[in-house]
Amino acid sequence: MIEPATTLTGRLYRSLSQLFSVERGEAYVLLTSFVMFLSLLCGYYILRPVRDEMGVALGKDGLERLFLAVFIAMLIAVPVFGMIVRTFRRRSIVPLVYGFFIANLVLFWMALESSEQAYVSPALRQLLDASGLNELASVNASYQRIIDFDPPLAAVFFVWASVFNLFAISLFWSLMSEVYSSDQAKRLYGIIAAGGTAGAILGPSVTSLFAARIGPNALLLVSAAFLGVALVSSLVLRRQLFGHELPSDAGRTPATGSIFDGAVRVFTSPYLFGIALYILLANIIGTYFYLEQSRIVGDTFADRAARVGFFATRDLAVSLITLFLQLFVTGRVLQRFGLGPALAVLPVTAGVGLLALTVSPGLTVVAAVMAFERAIAFSLSNPAVKVLWTAVSDSDKYRAQNFVDTVVYRGGDAASGWVFTGLAKVTGGAGAMTALAALPLVALWAYAGHNLARHHKDAVQKLYQ
Repeated sequence: MIEPATTLTGRLYRSLSQLFSVERGEAYVLLTSFVMFLSLLCGYYILRPVRDEMGVALGKDGLERLFLAVFIAMLIAVPVFGMIVRTFRRRSIVPLVYGFFIANLVLFWMALESSEQAYVSPALRQLLDASGLNELASVNASYQRIIDFDPPLAAVFFVWASVFNLFAISLFWSLMSEVYSSDQAKRLYGIIAAGGTAGAILGPSVTSLFAARIGPNALLLVSAAFLGVALVSSLVLRRQLFGHELPSDAGRTPATGSIFDGAVRVFTSPYLFGIALYILLANIIGTYFYLEQSRIVGDTFADRAARVGFFATRDLAVSLITLFLQLFVTGRVLQRFGLGPALAVLPVTAGVGLLALTVSPGLTVVAAVMAFERAIAFSLSNPAVKVLWTAVSDSDKYRAQNFVDTVVYRGGDAASGWVFTGLAKVTGGAGAMTALAALPLVALWAYAGHNLARHHKDAVQKLYQ
């Protein structure tokens, strides 16, 4: 965790201490963490509107299959990550994994460039036949390069982006839980999370600014560049925290055993199981909102560009609301009221959203529900959950946390379709009744959050005995 550093203070410290609860010695490390998360989320949000539009194009049934594919891909990726955890030193894990994802983006860029020249969608082929145009070059000249996604490549990219998002962010927070103590996390995690939100604002802005100039495919390279900044920031952070030699890290891995041992820990520790249950239920309900949004957006907008624009506008609105809350509300709520209210507010918001969709299941309502649900999640619920991880051992910060953030998280995605399909059958397929039938899950979710807040103090005391 951070120790006071005599070389840090000055103007940066005075500015931060006046606005936020930043103590001497924390300013430089906090700024590095902020930049790292900003770069990471900016890189992801450059890709997100394209990924979401691909999901809409594949339809609700296709999305449910994709979520299952993401879950299966996560199960395959988990042993690979476990091997990395066992093999490499703690300081090497984040740069190694981020470097791998950068290489993936370059490969996707190459594949998309190749497929754009080779693939013509069935709809466009029909247009070609009807118009008598047989050469792709003629189509490019006449129709401004209107070429649909190659469905298999689009599906692979959707799955990859979902896996990349979870692993990259989970690793970031694993690093943060080593850097900051529980008390520091309550004060500073809101500011760090604001860095991610700033990246979520910058990412769509970069996409809007450069998409028409350099083409959507080249945006993958821009995303890779931002991920490279996050990689460098992780190295700077490690060096600042532990020095050049990292004597405590030499010859040591962050955890013994595989990440499946993290699964065992989750199911044998009531505290870790509570975190997993909270995240599982949050994702089951959240994915239901996502699927309903995709269905309604698909029914409302026939044009792909309009759908991408809708998603980008929504993301921008969510990010602006979230940024304000993270900078000026999150830290104050966590310090003054503790974790209980921060963990409870998201289930309450979701319950209100389910009731709203039973009354008026339209585009305006689902957009508002998604915006508020995501803003509350990013500004209060997620930072509170990340604080929970500061009360576990270093081993569990990598094994159990990454198991929960990947397998359990995507398990909620996959389970959501099954759960709500089952509820629809029970309620006779009525959408309003299906939403109402999900309210007991929301109650269980809120109860799990209440228990976690109650046991957090005991976990902190036990860790530092």
